[in-house]
Amino acid sequence: MDKVIGNPPTATKESPRAELSDEELLLAYRDSADREAFTELVHRYERELYSYLRRYLGDAPMAEDAFQTSFLQVHLKCDQFDEGRKFRPWLYTIATNQAIDAQRRNKRHKSVSLDRNTRPEGSDDVRTLMDLLTSKEPAPERHLDAAQQRDWVRQAVAALPDGLREAVNLVYYQGLKYREAADILDIPVGTVKSRLHSAILKLNDAWIDSHPNSD
Repeated sequence: MDKVIGNPPTATKESPRAELSDEELLLAYRDSADREAFTELVHRYERELYSYLRRYLGDAPMAEDAFQTSFLQVHLKCDQFDEGRKFRPWLYTIATNQAIDAQRRNKRHKSVSLDRNTRPEGSDDVRTLMDLLTSKEPAPERHLDAAQQRDWVRQAVAALPDGLREAVNLVYYQGLKYREAADILDIPVGTVKSRLHSAILKLNDAWIDSHPNSD
């Protein structure tokens, strides 16, 4: 198979494939080897999925390799995709497994910090996490600006145990539903919720420890 990405043709609004769902595109590729349908899927997910892998691995070349191998696996496993299944969580399952394999190959037993450039400066997801951490705002003279908050949250999330960090990345950063995250991690929905709860408690404790005079 040719390299999955590089300079794929950009889908236009006039293209009928742009109106198809992810699932319809994959089935079109599976059933009729429609390469433009496959290209449209890559185009839809290239930024989102790369951002996830970049955050997960903390290394740009590894993330690009994992992105390539993820869509290679989509190509190889498209016959295993059942009608009625959702494409996005299936893709994230494949990508997560590719990221884990990449870490193993590089003997990366500890996840590194989240990349500073994977989210725009005004990203709201960090604010959402900050809102969950504590209801006590620091005194005005000690109030962290947005950049400091982003840096603190990224470092704190990166320091979480693997299972908690994965749940936070999928639900809070990637915006997946609990059920989708559960399918990707191959755990019950209740476990996803409990991991998120534990993560928030740990982040809250870390916040209090690092800002002891913020009451």
